[in-house]
Amino acid sequence: MFEALTSLPLEQQIGQLFYIGLPGTELDADTRALLEEIKPGGVIIFGRNVGTPVQLRGLLDDIRALLPVEPMLGIDQEGGLVDRLRRICTPMPAARTIRQHGDLAGARSLGRITGEVLRLLGFNMNFAPVMSIMTDERDLLSNGLYSRSYGRSPGEVLGYTTVYMRGLQGTGLLGCLKHFPGIGAGEVDSHEEMPIVHLTHDDLMQQDLAPYIELFQREDDRVRCVMVSHGGFPNIDIRQGVAGGTLVPASLNHAIVTTLLRDELGYKHLVVTDDLEMGAIAKHCEIEEGAVRAFEAGQDMLLICSRPDIIRRGYQTLLKSAREGRIKTERLHQSLRRIADFKSLVQPPLPFDAARFKQLSDEVELLNHKLNYSYGGRI
Repeated sequence: MFEALTSLPLEQQIGQLFYIGLPGTELDADTRALLEEIKPGGVIIFGRNVGTPVQLRGLLDDIRALLPVEPMLGIDQEGGLVDRLRRICTPMPAARTIRQHGDLAGARSLGRITGEVLRLLGFNMNFAPVMSIMTDERDLLSNGLYSRSYGRSPGEVLGYTTVYMRGLQGTGLLGCLKHFPGIGAGEVDSHEEMPIVHLTHDDLMQQDLAPYIELFQREDDRVRCVMVSHGGFPNIDIRQGVAGGTLVPASLNHAIVTTLLRDELGYKHLVVTDDLEMGAIAKHCEIEEGAVRAFEAGQDMLLICSRPDIIRRGYQTLLKSAREGRIKTERLHQSLRRIADFKSLVQPPLPFDAARFKQLSDEVELLNHKLNYSYGGRI
């Protein structure tokens, strides 16, 4: 797979670095033109892309048929507030609800059901689970993570996310840990602006990073993708945060992506940004600068989730940088190898089975009943 990617024209090699969103429910002329121009390594689906199960499966099949290299096809299907499939499948329970009921088996069931549902629809990865630790104090913050966390301590988060990942990836669907290195202590939502996390390096290692560290060291090597947040970490990036410089979001920060995640923690696999259209980045820099800085920080793939014009601007800027030699071939090949390694694990979709899809939706309903859960909160 790696040799196949490096043999592509430079334009398509750069396209592999992009994980993009699409505007609607079908491949109309504009959407087709976008895909044909970028030839992205991945496509992420949102609620705006979802009509019916058959429509969604058809859309993903059409994307797969159009692109010259098998794409990653992903979605944020966490459950609770972040449930992109609620129009077509029984709404799935929030992580917090499962944890409140002390239901490790429920976490495994949610992972298994989610994995099979997504494979039936044509996906091969899920941007979940969230690894944030939400204590009583952090619950009071306005960072949007209140219901998305599996625990109030490193051990709790580790336990629930481990069994969730086993359920999810046991179906052949790949997960993604997010949002490294942990933004549970951030006071704002990164969709709006950059959350500042004032924890020291040692505090992060003992708290928010502890579940990541344990999962990275597992012998079965089940973690193959990590999403880096847009949080600001002034006590980690001392040079920028304390010496009078501008605080750099983690997703654009070499000190976080390369020095901490890769060098110190020894993580060797795929790394993706959070959405570069979020306010935390948009208020910090234009997409042209953000795309280049994210790649220079050590990111393998750049997530740009909504606007075709911004996707094109990011792509054209990175392509220009590669043509002019700012992006070195060796560095490009490092990311292409990690992308290739991830794609080598991707399994083809299951044949679509409407009856089985309905059965799985009913299983979600039974799980919700067990947890006394309804979308929007506890009953």
